[in-house]
Amino acid sequence: MCANYIPVSRRDRLLSFFGVDRARDDAPTETWPLGLAPFIRLAQDGSGLERVVDDGIFGLLPAFATEIAYGRRTYNARSETVDRLPSFRDAWRSGWRCIIPCEAIYEPCWESGSAVRWVIHQEGAVPFGVAGLWRPWRHPDGRELLSFAMLTVNADGHPVMQRFHRPEDEKRMVVILDPEDYGGWLSCRVQDAHAYLRRWDKPLLAEPSPLPPRAPKAGSVRTLRPPPPPATGSLF
Repeated sequence: MCANYIPVSRRDRLLSFFGVDRARDDAPTETWPLGLAPFIRLAQDGSGLERVVDDGIFGLLPAFATEIAYGRRTYNARSETVDRLPSFRDAWRSGWRCIIPCEAIYEPCWESGSAVRWVIHQEGAVPFGVAGLWRPWRHPDGRELLSFAMLTVNADGHPVMQRFHRPEDEKRMVVILDPEDYGGWLSCRVQDAHAYLRRWDKPLLAEPSPLPPRAPKAGSVRTLRPPPPPATGSLF
């Protein structure tokens, strides 16, 4: 599961690590469901295997969705059921696969007894690509928008990702693609796509990254304590 992450939005990093050229250069901003962020897909103009980068809504919007808020429940898609659930099956069967470029993702760790936000990333600030689905969606006002979702797999026993979410919940993780598989994931036949939906078995860094305290409401006299200093990362 992944409800928020830092996208790769700088033009130079998209070109260096993913081979796509973006028309503009944005500072990376933490993205939550319904936020706009870059995703990478194959060009739809008949130019073959050329990759392009577009901005889309984080939360897949099926054709039957009547409002953008529907994406709050479809930002992650389970690999085991993606070809059957109504929200995702049309995108899956159409081969609308994408790569979501990430600097880091966030997950809640409950090992202390309460949720503490942790950040997960690769060593050396190397970004990674998450396997996803995308699709167009027609807004009621006539605009055509693009949206996407991240694919997930079971994470039981994974040395890093099994540490997150409530103890009673199933452990899940996003599908991180090997860079060598980017082209295959985007261009393979639909019946072959499940082969790419596997757990990442290379090192990841994980460390606490609590959200900063919220500013007090007007008239409040509550004193905010400063956030703790950042923790030193650990390699698992």
